[in-house]
This record gives sequence, C-alpha cells and structure tokens, in this order.
Amino acid sequence: MPEGRQVTGEPDKLYERLKAFEGRAAATAGTGKDPVNEPMIRHWCEAMGDTNPAYSGPEAIAPPTMLQAWTMGGLSGHTDRSAAYEELFGLLDGAGYTSVVATDCEQEYLRPLRPGDRITFDAVIESVSERKTTKLGTGYFVTTRMDVRADGVRAGTHRFRILKYTPAAPRRPEPRRTGPERAARGEGRSLRPRPVINRDNAGFWQGVAEHRLLIQRCGDCATPRFPWLPGCNACGCQEWDTVEASGEGTVFSHVVMHHPPFPAFGADGAGGPYAVALIELAEGVRMVSNVIGVPYDKVRTGMPVRLEFLRTDPDLELPVFRGGEG
Repeated sequence: MPEGRQVTGEPDKLYERLKAFEGRAAATAGTGKDPVNEPMIRHWCEAMGDTNPAYSGPEAIAPPTMLQAWTMGGLSGHTDRSAAYEELFGLLDGAGYTSVVATDCEQEYLRPLRPGDRITFDAVIESVSERKTTKLGTGYFVTTRMDVRADGVRAGTHRFRILKYTPAAPRRPEPRRTGPERAARGEGRSLRPRPVINRDNAGFWQGVAEHRLLIQRCGDCATPRFPWLPGCNACGCQEWDTVEASGEGTVFSHVVMHHPPFPAFGADGAGGPYAVALIELAEGVRMVSNVIGVPYDKVRTGMPVRLEFLRTDPDLELPVFRGGEG
C-alpha cells in the first residue's frame, strides 16, 4: 500500500466536494452473477494451494477470502454502480486524477458461504481522504464498504481502498553507462524493489535481518508453510511457531529473465539475463528466489542449492541460493 503524506497549503476546494459523497450508495441491490458453487471453490483452492478439507465434500463451505469473488462483475463489468459513484470518479478524472491503484482491503466474516447460496450486496462510499502525496503521485484514497448477504442474511463485509492520483513526473533519464564506468564515477547501483512488510510477515523479515530463514509451522497439525500466512492451509488453525530452515534445497523449476532489463538485478549493472527459481527446501516448502554462483544458462531442475544472504544495497538484504554441482 503506498503511504501518503498530507498536502498542505491552499484550501482544497475539490476535497470539499469529494467529502460530500461519503455515506452515499456506491451500489444498491447488487446480485452475484452465479450462486456459490463447487467448481469456483475448487479453482480457487487449486490456485491458492489451499487443501483445507472444509472446502470439499458434502458439507463444503467456501473459503472465507472468496467473499468478494461472488460479487465481481466478470469480463462484462459491473452494471450495479450508482450515479453517485460514477459522479465521484468523474470529478476525480476531470480534475486530472486519472490513474488508479488498489491499495488494500479488509474483510469481516459473519457466516460461512455454502454451495447454492444466492449472493446479494449493497455498497457505500465510506470515506475519501484529504489530498495525499505518495511515491506514485498525488491524489485521494477512496474507501468503499460492501455488505454481502447470502439468501438475504448478512454474511460479511468487504472494504476496498484505492488511490486515484496524478502520476509523479518521471525523473529525467541519465546517459546509459556500463558497470565499470559507473564504478569509476562512484555512482551507486539502482535499487531493487522493496518487499512489502506487514503484520503477517514481519517475523520472516526479522529473521532475514538475523541471517535466519524462518518457516511457519502450524501449532495444531505441524504442517510447515511458506510464504507466511495468518492461518494454516491444512487445518485452519491460527496458532503457529517457526522452524529455521537448514538452507539446503533443490531447484524445482526456473525461468531466465531476459527482458526488460532491470539494472538492480545484474551484478554488472546491465540487468540480466538472470535466473529466477522456485526452490524446494529440505523442510518441504517452496520459495521463489534468485540462483547465483552459476551461469544463468546452467541452472537446471534438480540442481542442489545452498542458502546465502545477499546485501543488494545498504538498506536491503535478501535470501538467495547458490547453485552447486550434482
């Protein structure tokens, strides 16, 4: 989620107009295009790698995080948005805030959804922030709240927040230089993208800072899981502890990144090609990382690898895997 700081200065007359939309309907009497159904539940679980037995069989329920899925418009789009919603976004577009990015969502679950449930919903424009400046640009955060019902009974709430913004002016491009030229001039390398750290994965990144690769372990069924999640995919338990990975693993699959070039990912500043692999750790979980220490075209499925921690810049250290013979 892009963080923002409030823009100070002259009174924001646009914000005064936008604020008036708070509490107005964004959608009324919306209807899910399909009832809750087993095929969609199966596709979702396969895509997420979720094997919880509660989502299959005669007493199956839908994964709670599918709450919004049953309300989506699909390829044909939404037909239930209100005039107030369209007017709000028309104002933003007309004022030059034409770009949009989803920032985060929150869900509250009141009862399980089961195959056959008919979904209806209403949505409201819950809040519009004051004008903020973010790394992406300057704009307004708009939050909508959707109340979801199953066969007329409230089943959950979905809050969705977006940023409508004017993109920041791009930096003036500098002349392209080779790695040696950049080093000779004392120029720093481009920075890698920063990982998103939140309350669910902060412990993992704390472990990385200590040169430890930590894997979650369910407190009930002891199933290991990665990436970090708030609950167990196998049994749903929310209690967990961690185990430290040995660092041993093998390449399960891999791709070679050729284009577009990202200078921060190349040791010489050229930005590639480089290997990105799905590593199967000895503990039975898999993670995506770079393979180093061998030419990109020599990486192979089944290749043994060993964990290392690579400092990519003064503020970022990442777990990577050094390829070996075998």
